[in-house]
Amino acid sequence: MGLIERYIFRRALVAFLATLTVLTGVVWVTQALRQLDLVTAKGQAIGAFLAITGLALPFLLLLIAPFAVVIAAIVTLATLNADSELVVMQASGASRWRTLKPILAIGIAVGALAAFLTFWAAPAGLKQVREALTQVRIDLVASIIRPGRFIEIDDGLTFHIRDRGADGGISGIVLDDERDPDRSMTYLANGGHIVEALDRTLLVMSNGTIQRRIRKDGSLSIVRFDAYAFDLSNLMPEESAPVYRPSERTIFELVALDEADAYVQQNRGRFRAELHDRLSQPLYPVAFALLVFLFLGEPRTSRQGRSMAILGAIAAVVLARLAGFGAGTLAVRFPVAAVGVYAVPLVAIAGSLAILLSDRRVALPAPLARLADACGDLVDGLVRRLPRLPKGA
Repeated sequence: MGLIERYIFRRALVAFLATLTVLTGVVWVTQALRQLDLVTAKGQAIGAFLAITGLALPFLLLLIAPFAVVIAAIVTLATLNADSELVVMQASGASRWRTLKPILAIGIAVGALAAFLTFWAAPAGLKQVREALTQVRIDLVASIIRPGRFIEIDDGLTFHIRDRGADGGISGIVLDDERDPDRSMTYLANGGHIVEALDRTLLVMSNGTIQRRIRKDGSLSIVRFDAYAFDLSNLMPEESAPVYRPSERTIFELVALDEADAYVQQNRGRFRAELHDRLSQPLYPVAFALLVFLFLGEPRTSRQGRSMAILGAIAAVVLARLAGFGAGTLAVRFPVAAVGVYAVPLVAIAGSLAILLSDRRVALPAPLARLADACGDLVDGLVRRLPRLPKGA
C-alpha cells in the first residue's frame, strides 16, 4: 500500500477494533447475565462463571465482526468526507480504487477471521460451554454445599446448611421436600455428612427431626432421630455424553456427519443449513465493505444527501443480511434454497464491483433527492432563526 492507503487502512483498523471491542463487551455482558444462575442457584464460583461465559466469546465475535466492518467503514469514509480529504484525493487525480483498497483489505482480513471462527473456534467454544454446563448440573454435591444459601436442587426440593467444617462435616441442615403432592417433608438436623456408599450418594444427618404434613387435612407429625440417611442418588443426572447442536460442531464434523446418530437423523435439515451458513460467513465482511464504499466512496456535500447515503448503506447491509438469514431458514426444509445462502453475499459483491468498474455513482432517485434537499433546507432555515447566545454566555 502507498501512503494514502496506509493512512486510510490505519484509521479504518482503529475504528474497527474500537467498535468490535465495545460491541463485544456489551453483548457479552447481556449474555453473561443469562448465566448468573451458575453463581446464584447453582452455587458455582465466580471463576467458573467467567470461564463458561468467556468460552462463548468466539461466537459473539463471529456475529459482531461483520457489522463492526460496516461501522468502521462508515465512520472512516464519513470522516474523510467531512474533513474534505476525499475531495483532495479526487482533485489530485487519485482513483477511488486507492480509497477502496484499504477498506476492502479490512473486509478480507475480517473474512479470514470469520472463516477461522466459524469453521473451528466458535463451535469449539460453544461445545465446551455445553460440556461445562452439563458438568455443573451433574456436580450436585458441589452445588449444594454452599453455606448460608437456600438452593433448589430439584423441583420442590430445597437445601440449606449453616456452615461447613474442615473435615467435610456440615451443620445446621434444612431440607424441605415438597415433591409429593399428598404430603410435604421437612428435615432439620444439627449436623451431617455427605458420603458415598454402595454406589449411592447419601446425606447422613444426625440429631434432628422430620416434620411431615399431610396436605389433605393439614395434620402435622414430628419424628426425632439420632441418625437418618437421605438418598441423593436419584437427583444425580446420569453422566452421559451431551448432545451437540449443529452450531456446536466444527466444520469437519458437519461435513462428515455420523449417519447412525439419532439426533442427526431427526435434524438433517438443520445440519445442512448450518453447513452452508458456515461456508458463506466469510463472504459477508467483504460484501459489507463493498456495499458501504458503494454509497460513501465518493465525496459528497450535505446538499448531495450525505446523510441519506449513510442510511442507504445501512439499509443495503441490513437487507443483505436479512436475505441471507431467510435463505438459511428456507434451506432447513428445502435443499435447493442452500443456493441462496451463497447467492446473497456473492450477488452483493459482484453487483458492487460491477457498479464500481462501470464508474457509476450510486445516488438517490431524483424525487427522493429533492425531498432530502428540501428537508435539509428547512432544518437549516430553522437553525438560522434560533436566537443566538451572546458572546461569553
